[in-house]
Amino acid sequence: MSEAHLVEAFLEMMSAERGSAKNTLESYERDLSGYIVYLSDNGQRPSTCQTDVIRKHLGSLVSEGMSASTQARHLSAIRQFHKFLFAEGVRSEDPTSTIESPKTGRPLPKVMSVEDVDALLGLAEAEMNLSGISDAQRLRAARLYCLLELLYATGMRVSELVGLPATCAHETGRFLTIVGKGNKERIVPLSDRCKDAIHAYINCQNSSGKQADSAFLFPANSKDGHYARQAFGRDLKDLAIRTGLDPAQVSPHVLRHAFASHLLQNGADLRAVQQLLGHSDISTTQIYTHVLDERLKQLVEEHHPLAKT
Repeated sequence: MSEAHLVEAFLEMMSAERGSAKNTLESYERDLSGYIVYLSDNGQRPSTCQTDVIRKHLGSLVSEGMSASTQARHLSAIRQFHKFLFAEGVRSEDPTSTIESPKTGRPLPKVMSVEDVDALLGLAEAEMNLSGISDAQRLRAARLYCLLELLYATGMRVSELVGLPATCAHETGRFLTIVGKGNKERIVPLSDRCKDAIHAYINCQNSSGKQADSAFLFPANSKDGHYARQAFGRDLKDLAIRTGLDPAQVSPHVLRHAFASHLLQNGADLRAVQQLLGHSDISTTQIYTHVLDERLKQLVEEHHPLAKT
């Protein structure tokens, strides 16, 4: 079996048996493509290469200036691939078993202040309600405002957000069901402001008559049939510039962080935030404990009788 077929079979296994998300599969495919090219350039094959060759490949990533976290991601893809080859009998051993992952620090997430988020949402809403703009411009503005309200109100992953089904527009309850990684479902609450943003967007969409029969809430003429997360990222950075914010500090993922951090700042329980974010392990959510530390410190300083003595 050729290298390309081995990678294809591996990705099919990851999708069918492990329920890996589309983004994860695309990441594995990119990383393994680079790995296969390196092996080919050095006269090696994944079915026969040894540990030292894999270490040299990882060393080449260092020389290219890749961060420790990116190196670790590449190694994870290669590890999974070789475990698959071993399990399928293509190899009699796993050459990655003795390779240690690069040490990666866990940086604190970028977090926007409540004031910055309010400014961003305020401008998005104002641009949707501008007079004298075309129907197409109003629809784009309404879509961006709706996306932002949904993201900040629910903390969804951007892939979950842009792929929401059109049926979301017809839900009248206070909750929204999200299908996340591994097709796991979770329920998040919807605020009145968020529901109003959805209705305003749907009204604009109905007025335009564009793609009203789409299966997606945010349809687009793209390969997937919905608004691309990359396009949302670009539109969000453009909005940040118009708001007077640093676009480097604003992204869909940063707004997801803001959702979690602002909840914790206002007294939410870490376990509840874990469920809302869709984290399968509490250790993933614990990156936000710095917010809890600051809140607890403030509580002690404000309320402990000896704190100010």
